[in-house]
Amino acid sequence: MNNSALPILTKERSFSASSIPYHSNDNNNNNNNNKNHDDQSQIVIDSCGDDVFHPGSSTRPVPELEGDDVEVWLDHHQDFLQSYLNRKASKAILEDLIKQNHILSGPQDATPDCSPCGSSCSTPIQRFYHTDSDRKSTGTLNKIVTTVDGQPTFINYRDRSRTMPTLRPPRKTRKELMLLNEKELLLELVKDIANDLDVTSLCHKILQNVSILVNADRCSLFLVRGRGNDRYLEAKVFDVNCDSRVDIFEKRTPIRVPWGSGIVGYTAKTGEILNISDAYKDPRFNKDIDVETGYRTRSILCVPIANCYNEIIGVAQVINKMNNREDHFTKRDEQIFQTYLTFCAIGIQNAELFEKNAMEMRRNQVLLELARIIFEEQSTLPNMVQQILIQTKSLFACEYCSVLLLNSTGKEFSQTFDTESTGIVTNGDSVNDSSSSGIRHLNINITRYVASTGEMLNIRDVSTDERFDPTEDIETGFKTKTILCAPIRTNQRLLGAMQLINKTNGSCFEIEDENLFEAFAIYVGIAIYNSKMYDDVCKAMAKQAVALEVLSYHATASSNEAVSLAVEAIPSPVQYQLNDLSFDDMTLSDYDTVKATLSMFRDLQFTTKGCMDYQTLCRWTLSIKKNYRNVAYHNWRHAFNVAQTMYNILQAKEFAGLLSDLEKLSLLVACLCHDLDHRGTNNAFQLKTQSALASLYSTSTMEHHHFDHCIMILNSEGNNIFGQLAPSQYSSVIKMLEHAILATDLALHFRHRKEFIQKVANDKGNWSDQNDRTLLRAMMMTACDLAAITKPWEVEQRVAELVTSEYFDQGDLEREQLHVTPSDLMNRDRKDRLPEMQVDFIDSVCSELYKAFAEISPSLKPMYDRLMDNRQEWNKLTSHNIQDN
Repeated sequence: MNNSALPILTKERSFSASSIPYHSNDNNNNNNNNKNHDDQSQIVIDSCGDDVFHPGSSTRPVPELEGDDVEVWLDHHQDFLQSYLNRKASKAILEDLIKQNHILSGPQDATPDCSPCGSSCSTPIQRFYHTDSDRKSTGTLNKIVTTVDGQPTFINYRDRSRTMPTLRPPRKTRKELMLLNEKELLLELVKDIANDLDVTSLCHKILQNVSILVNADRCSLFLVRGRGNDRYLEAKVFDVNCDSRVDIFEKRTPIRVPWGSGIVGYTAKTGEILNISDAYKDPRFNKDIDVETGYRTRSILCVPIANCYNEIIGVAQVINKMNNREDHFTKRDEQIFQTYLTFCAIGIQNAELFEKNAMEMRRNQVLLELARIIFEEQSTLPNMVQQILIQTKSLFACEYCSVLLLNSTGKEFSQTFDTESTGIVTNGDSVNDSSSSGIRHLNINITRYVASTGEMLNIRDVSTDERFDPTEDIETGFKTKTILCAPIRTNQRLLGAMQLINKTNGSCFEIEDENLFEAFAIYVGIAIYNSKMYDDVCKAMAKQAVALEVLSYHATASSNEAVSLAVEAIPSPVQYQLNDLSFDDMTLSDYDTVKATLSMFRDLQFTTKGCMDYQTLCRWTLSIKKNYRNVAYHNWRHAFNVAQTMYNILQAKEFAGLLSDLEKLSLLVACLCHDLDHRGTNNAFQLKTQSALASLYSTSTMEHHHFDHCIMILNSEGNNIFGQLAPSQYSSVIKMLEHAILATDLALHFRHRKEFIQKVANDKGNWSDQNDRTLLRAMMMTACDLAAITKPWEVEQRVAELVTSEYFDQGDLEREQLHVTPSDLMNRDRKDRLPEMQVDFIDSVCSELYKAFAEISPSLKPMYDRLMDNRQEWNKLTSHNIQDN
């Protein structure tokens, strides 16, 4: 070698002697085919067409053959070798061949379809092969598992079935190559490297072939790494001769030569061919290496390798002629060397492109794995970051990795994590040094700069950067050489910084590392942001659970109230006139409405059929009343009136035997709960104001809220009136309860109204059919919800004023909050249109509905009749208003 920057070469040259010799091709390939054999053995023709010797029952001496003879014969009978291995070789032998000689996974025989992921991969791709015996024992062929760096993958790097043969023709021996003329030799050596896409294997082949071409004793190949002013030369394969093996270079540390330094560096920088007949006379040659190794360097030929754009991509160097110690390399050697390297440049570029592609595939797999962690590892932030750090350290092959997160102010680090320990600073404290966080190698000046500016730093030599503080290295004995630090951000917000320290192979972080690290940091930012959001959601859910617990406690009636109510005498429905469709709730006090509710449940025998506990029913009823707000119309009395109407419909003989007890129970409960926690505003107002309820429920907003509130009360202690039902019954009741409450949304009513009316009019309603029964229950809920319009005129007029008052209050809110003019229905200034709007409402919504129920049950006809009477009264008022105007 020739460079002062290569001290490691003294240790490496000692390995160059270990080799497997090439054997000559003697003319004895098939001589054994003509030999005579005794009766105790026979010659048969193998399926591959080769003569195969099978010994008989008695012992026959094995023919004495030289190893060279056997090897040469096998070189020309590859089919026989394959057949023999398939028939005779054990699984252990095959796996050992794969591992040791790289038949499939090694770089020496890499092909476009079978090359490994590249010489820069930290872990070789492994495949587990199953022999025929495995297939026979299980009955099925076990699938082949492929892994990349320990991670399962569907990418098959070695699918040999597409274009490449099972075994490539063997390389010619040195003796065979020496028999070729110059043109044939050059062509053969070009073909030898044509399909090799592993950089290490390719460089080794190139150097072996160069050794043959120019008859050199030692050969080395340096490839250009880095860009611009950061370029340097790196040799992973060096001191190669014709007998060297590629596998010894897999574990060697690459040699790095500064750009322009020594003979190799000079050639790379200038692009000149250097043919030095006496190395010791050249000032660029480093004599110390010869002194240390005992090897005498005499002559050197150094040739640049250029690509199609005439850019230097490498330098090949050969040392010492083999035949004569006094010989040196000639002009003819230079020409041959340069011609061959022209073809080698193509092969090197192809191999490097393939290696980059394989690396990109591997990196994409890691990014996909990180994405999987983001969406699957939704636990705590420390767990998430530790998973990220494990992936980072493996992907970038670095000695140390850490993540530093900023606090809420964005000026100081509040949480730090690394691959060795986890330090978390709470209560808004800041991390300013390693001792406060338990994390080593904070490099606070560097990481703080990156986290504050959002700029990535790639410091190739920390000793030249004034921001690096060597104090901790001195204290711990750790040697920080290079640092790659990137910002962690999401949505243009800086979350912190992530730093890598020291590549494990001793090199610097390259531009490829920067590009990958930048993309990787984006994923890290998303992961950390998602994890923080997940933590916030968990905390919000916990707060919500506590709030619901508090609210349910204050929103439900006490057990003492329930006990007091349970021991009171409850009048019958007849005494309360609950069985009258013209019932007026104003005759009852608020507390009497509660007792009247219990009376209806008892009359329907829900408390005596084992459906519910009576004391629980008392507490639940009191809780339901307590959870209605004091609004003008949609309050507890409205719910009570709706339930009273449902009670009357269920008492009608046409419905008494039509619906099951569970259906009746769910309908009566739904009537009492259908407007729970009503705020006096409708669904449209919730959507316009973008209220919290509208965010939860985009359709049937208030109805969904009423149902959820109902479930909350049922889940409160001592309020589950369905607690004695079987699980299947409980599930059925809850489902019918939800459907019934949502059915009170008139928007849903209009979707099914026409179907119901047609079924009744044409007498096609099959009420034993599940779908028709569901439709019937929905229409029953609407009929009960609007039943106030079927009450006697005095009651209807009073209720209409309550409804109008509530609508006007919403109109006032629309003016105040939305700055819009409300519709006539909500507009206090258009109060004179109330009679007209009532007539329109009866004609468009109510008349056909109540007429249909009158046809189903004649006992409900009074509802329809009073509806028509009320229409006439509203019509009269409309006429008076017109005359007044």
